[in-house]
Amino acid sequence: MPTITTAAVAVVGAGLGGLALARVLHIHGIDAVVYEREASRDARGQGGMLDIHSGQRALREAGLIDRFHAIARGEGQDMRLLEPDGTLLLQEDTPEDAPLDRPEVDRADLRDLLLDSLPDGTVRWGHAFTSAADGLLHFADGASTTYDLLVGADGAQSRVRPLLTDARPAHIGQNIVELGIPDIDRTHPDLAAMVGRGNYWVLGDGLSLAAQRNGDGRVRIGLSFYNTGEDWFATSRIPFDDPAAARTRLIGLLPGWHPRFTALIAACDDTVVPRAITTLPVGLTWPSTPDVTLIGDAAHLMPPVGEGANMALLDGTLLGLALAAHPQDIPRAVAEYEREMFARTGSAARESARIHTILTSPDASRRMLAFFQPA
Repeated sequence: MPTITTAAVAVVGAGLGGLALARVLHIHGIDAVVYEREASRDARGQGGMLDIHSGQRALREAGLIDRFHAIARGEGQDMRLLEPDGTLLLQEDTPEDAPLDRPEVDRADLRDLLLDSLPDGTVRWGHAFTSAADGLLHFADGASTTYDLLVGADGAQSRVRPLLTDARPAHIGQNIVELGIPDIDRTHPDLAAMVGRGNYWVLGDGLSLAAQRNGDGRVRIGLSFYNTGEDWFATSRIPFDDPAAARTRLIGLLPGWHPRFTALIAACDDTVVPRAITTLPVGLTWPSTPDVTLIGDAAHLMPPVGEGANMALLDGTLLGLALAAHPQDIPRAVAEYEREMFARTGSAARESARIHTILTSPDASRRMLAFFQPA
């Protein structure tokens, strides 16, 4: 039976889940190595804000909750919900002394917090995983290393997942165009006041606009087009190679929307990014394998409604705690982790799918209002 020795836990992917796992193993005296295909921690942008709620348990177990609170934005809990004609349905402003139940945090800041909590050399940058078998891990540059436990933390297009299941992400009829307004308080103070300090949602029939204030002063905007196919970007006539023309085309795809909302699109910079939304089957499981498992999006890719990052943090932390509890019995630790993870994330995936169904409905704004303010 394999036991944990130096670097016996090989983690593929330096996202939130993989780093949380490495942190928990570190504080329990268990060495792990995280292999990341990107060349450095700054190789690419890390996205926008995250709503961290259940994931705070992971940060407590990792001994990082105080440092998390120092970077979290309580005001990011503010929310405004509107209809395309400008009708304000809901406005929630967070009191200054409100508890940090669901604070927003920049993904990059949270990732840096986790990275900085690890010993030097824990993350091996520039290591692109290609295959694994019989306790040997192979990389694109021809290098290889041994492992007792391989953990796939490598996201939606996981290369580790096929070792456990044939499941693949499938398109769910949602395509997002991401845009942004930098330094909005200085460049567009009127729009800054309109969006507020947190999340700003406009929900229409088959369309939504989600604007989100980031800690660096940028407002990130996501235009979602629901009930659209995998080829929608190819047929939408959005010229992504010409940002100004792309913004004009996007405004044209919002007929009847109030000018204040189209003004947000017109004010965006030249970052215009298409993103097709895929998910794994709800309730995905696999037979437990003693030397391979998955965490985060590699295990349970969900619609982007606020659960993914929290589940990834919990996955990494709870797997780490299971390994710490059974350091001489990796198969037992993996099986215990997977039983809990399947139940927890299956429930989260079902709720995420329910919210996605609401967002795709003709009366999305009213149904979301009822969701936020149940009778």
